[in-house]
Amino acid sequence: MFRTAELGRKVSKDEFERLATPLRTELLELQQLLLQADFPVIVLFSGVDGGGKGESVNLINEWMDPRWIRTRAYGPPSDEERERPEFWRYWRDLPPKGQVGLFLSSWYSRPFMERASNKIDQPAFDAALERVSAFEKTLADDGALILKFWMHLGKDAQRKRLKTLEKDPLSSWRVTQTDWDHWRDYDSFIDAAERLIQRTSVAHAQWQIIEGEDHRYRSVTVLKTLRDAIRNQLAERAALKAVASLSKEMPKDEKPATAETKPDQVKSTPPKSAKAKASDQLASSLSTNDDVDAVLGEMHQGLPSILHTLEMDLDLSKKHYEKELAFEQARLNELSRKAKAKGVSTVLMFEGWDAAGKGGAIRRLTKSLDARDYQVIPVAAPTDEEKAQHYLWRFWRHMSRAGRFTIFDRSWYGRVLVERVEGFASRNEWRRAFSEIRDFESQLVDHGIVLSKFWVHITKDEQLSRFKEREEIPYKRWKLTEEDWRNRDKWDEYETAVNEMVERTSTSVAPWTLVEGNSKKFARVKILRTVCDDLERRLKKG
Repeated sequence: MFRTAELGRKVSKDEFERLATPLRTELLELQQLLLQADFPVIVLFSGVDGGGKGESVNLINEWMDPRWIRTRAYGPPSDEERERPEFWRYWRDLPPKGQVGLFLSSWYSRPFMERASNKIDQPAFDAALERVSAFEKTLADDGALILKFWMHLGKDAQRKRLKTLEKDPLSSWRVTQTDWDHWRDYDSFIDAAERLIQRTSVAHAQWQIIEGEDHRYRSVTVLKTLRDAIRNQLAERAALKAVASLSKEMPKDEKPATAETKPDQVKSTPPKSAKAKASDQLASSLSTNDDVDAVLGEMHQGLPSILHTLEMDLDLSKKHYEKELAFEQARLNELSRKAKAKGVSTVLMFEGWDAAGKGGAIRRLTKSLDARDYQVIPVAAPTDEEKAQHYLWRFWRHMSRAGRFTIFDRSWYGRVLVERVEGFASRNEWRRAFSEIRDFESQLVDHGIVLSKFWVHITKDEQLSRFKEREEIPYKRWKLTEEDWRNRDKWDEYETAVNEMVERTSTSVAPWTLVEGNSKKFARVKILRTVCDDLERRLKKG
């Protein structure tokens, strides 16, 4: 889950200075519009010590008008606070509609620290998180915009950050013995953090994991996220008000058609009211700042994604490939028979670029299995029957009985990949899908199923080479479609979606395996070995 926040992304001083004035101006303009809005903005900062939580809060107060910002940080409850329910102090400090609230050490702090230090067990931790989720849902249902930032540093980066702060006489006071104690227990804190994010990152209150090592990158990411969220919320509320105002002012015989309305009952739309016009003016004032977006676009192109960290020149000689392939296939055959005897099922899921080699890898896997004990599910556009159900329905229906393999060639991740990029799912639908998918996968693993997830990655140049090869070979030509070329034109959009998919759904119970696929030989062996390792690990548990 945190791999995407350990990529060493940086923003240069020149880039930051080019961005600073227009972005700051845009935030101030949005803040003025927000003052007239009917919702508050609630921003939470949590994360690793030294990750930049305090600095981010200070920067927001510096760049925006602090008169309309409430900043709160919490320590142990006072005597007055202990005499009341735990959430009393949070309710008391919530910002009013039209204003921004910045919260440090908020309602997540107590359960998180207690779980990280093993003072409470997982059921107690989950119960506390359910209380938090209910609180946030109450606020969101009333219209509040909730943003949650998890400021992350890898263990080595955190140590470097603490050392740097400690050496500077002007900042040494910020590093305490507690910070170093937390660093020594880094793995426990990360385990608790993953559980926290997994349980509480939902569409109306989604966690944003921010790489905190470079202060300029961190600042730009937080400020851009804040800008986009406020702008989107203002636009959505303006559109809702316009529709509501129009509906109220229309005579009954001129209201929009419903399922019961006959075509001849629909009259022409009346002139817009003052309220509707005001809503339109608000929506038009939310147009993007071209200067800001141009600089952000340039910056984004130069930043690494999780896919850029892969070594794409990895390869195997033909002799080594044949030896390793035969070994892993024999190993898988033996493990599959043991799994069948013990009733352990396996679900394998393949995603990746067009022509990445998913089908070839699946064929090398199934060659090791008894044909009676596996099914390969090629996933295409949903049928009419499937469209009438929740999108996960068609995957649930294919879960096999104990001891068998179910192999998905493309999967439920279509909701956050192709449906997101091509616009087949709304923004709320694909954002909500992350938590739905995490829950779906945890149910499989909790049942004892082995779940292995693969993203097969190839470079853009390698894909083009394979497309041309398919055009030239008659028995491969059918594999290449116009849709493949269209998807290639949206490579950058898909890469952004993949990066977020890995960030939000690669968990300790269902991690992603990213496969370097430029060499088909290397990819096939890596996939086979990973499946065998996962299956062997599960069988050792009994």
